[in-house]
Amino acid sequence: METRRIGSLAVSVLGLGCTNFGKRTDEAQSAAIVRAALEEGITFFDVADTYGYTLGEEYLGRALGRQRDEVVLATKFGQAIDDVRRGASRDYVRRAVEDSLRRLRTDRIDLYQLHLPDPEVPIAETLEALDALVRAGKVREIGCSNFDAAQLLQADAAARAASPPRARFVSVQNEYSLLQREPERDVLATCARLGIAFIPYYPLSAGLLTGKFRRGLPPPPGTRVGTGSASGRLTAEALDRVEALAAFAGTRGRTLLELAISWLLTRPVASVIAGAMTPGQLRANVAAAGWRLSSAELAAVDAIAPPPGREGGADPLARAGDAG
Repeated sequence: METRRIGSLAVSVLGLGCTNFGKRTDEAQSAAIVRAALEEGITFFDVADTYGYTLGEEYLGRALGRQRDEVVLATKFGQAIDDVRRGASRDYVRRAVEDSLRRLRTDRIDLYQLHLPDPEVPIAETLEALDALVRAGKVREIGCSNFDAAQLLQADAAARAASPPRARFVSVQNEYSLLQREPERDVLATCARLGIAFIPYYPLSAGLLTGKFRRGLPPPPGTRVGTGSASGRLTAEALDRVEALAAFAGTRGRTLLELAISWLLTRPVASVIAGAMTPGQLRANVAAAGWRLSSAELAAVDAIAPPPGREGGADPLARAGDAG
């Protein structure tokens, strides 16, 4: 499988998001999905301490076993596990990494990510603690998630201003898909300017872009969009766009899933991380990455699902490489 860079790390262009582990898939199911991912050449595994209320890390660590050294292991901290285990303070960073190392059964985390900004803690304090982990060899690279462009610039400036300069965020993980193109407003250009890799989460918009959701039909039972936490995504506007995108893909003998994943791989992203409930879903995600969209096809997609603030003209991402 093709690889791309996240800082010093080489990752497969398709990664496994482990958000379902411990919540929607039990340990045996999670292990089967991990095995399928390894068989398909996936080397990037993304989890968080909050997934499955810490079970996600435990399941992933046990499933990888002796193959841990063959993969790039990413996890996150900062989102509240409970009233005590939360945030990005210096003391909590030290505790959180030790807890994750233990649950993942490893001596280092390849990509350690701040799950979301902490308005109560100066970013310089968080970076100081993360830099100490890098220097100690417990973390190889650091990243962030759910940061906007201004927050990325602030974090980068804080890392560079320290003496000596501290470890910098080498990645940001934000939502990005054909139904959510907000990163194209300014985050992707900021990433290009700072040399930060972009990792899209929810590449299938919590399932809306799998092809399972169609106008006039009830949502499949048990899905996040149908009955779960993402049910607010199932709007008339979203369904209209889904129908149009599915029709576009169908005229080319392709599926909506193929369009969603293959389109993202044409964008300036490092790895498309998608979750799976079964090994079959995992393999379908991998197979979906084989469509090489032409410039005419990309323009047609833009007409159906336009980037923010654009009614015509050149792709704003074409200028990202000139941002400095």
